[in-house]
Amino acid sequence: AVKVTLDETALVTETRSEELLALDEALERLAVQDPRKKQIVELRYFGGLTTEEAAAFLKISHRTVRREWRMAKVWLYCALSGEEPDET
Repeated sequence: AVKVTLDETALVTETRSEELLALDEALERLAVQDPRKKQIVELRYFGGLTTEEAAAFLKISHRTVRREWRMAKVWLYCALSGEEPDET
């Protein structure tokens, strides 16, 4: 573990904050189309869960989590790069 001050953790540049807002907006759009894919993104990316852990939490197969995780990443990439993502 690395000890950092509160001031160091608060160093969020304007560009970084814009990226985080864009990600949040994209995740909200994804949730409208497919709430489970948004939940998988949250569990895997933000929660750090493995495919198997996310599958156990959601009570679905790990293959389903893997497939939907891949699809969600592609959807988010398109949304964040300015392309209109396809329906999930």
